[in-house]
Amino acid sequence: MLELAILGLLQESPMHGYELRKELAAKLGAIRAAISYGSLYPTLRRLQAAGWIAEATETSVTTELVPALTSRRGRVVYKITAEGKERFAELIAQTGPETYEDTGFGVHFAFFARTDQATRLRILEGRRRKIEERREGLRDVLGRAAERLDAYTLELQRHGLDACEREVRWLEELIANERSGRSPSAPDSGVGGAPSTEISPSPPGQQSSTEPERP
Repeated sequence: MLELAILGLLQESPMHGYELRKELAAKLGAIRAAISYGSLYPTLRRLQAAGWIAEATETSVTTELVPALTSRRGRVVYKITAEGKERFAELIAQTGPETYEDTGFGVHFAFFARTDQATRLRILEGRRRKIEERREGLRDVLGRAAERLDAYTLELQRHGLDACEREVRWLEELIANERSGRSPSAPDSGVGGAPSTEISPSPPGQQSSTEPERP
């Protein structure tokens, strides 16, 4: 997933490692904690070895964004190669089970603007199935073992269930938009207010800042 995110960002423009760290945090939002920044430079070296990215000249990007005391590694400018663009296209078209998991879905969703409609729909529908399964599992726990849970554990389970139900509704809205050819930011008179493209899915137990608070 980090490979996909780096290649996607470098398609926009060449960047220093410092800039990539900032853009990963901005682009991936709520799921950025799932990606270890300690793995950034090893991944960059691996992408270079594969021929998917290359070092560019220092003058190809604005150097003012890099702190004066940043190490040389932080000053290296990376750019995507033609082979890297092909690799990105290959990764962005994947719709396997890994794209339904929290991190995989979040990274793919961040680049949905560059994904074709059929692929977006397959990923959204797969994610919905995944969250519906998670929701049913939580319902089962609450139905069978609620009386054996302490008050705080019970509340945590209920919160997780509520988060799943909210995400299923959000996914159904996105799927309806995709099938009708609307973008997420377009007014939606048939399914309620459509979410902004800035929305990132939240795993159970975490509420997205873009969602209204529960009454």
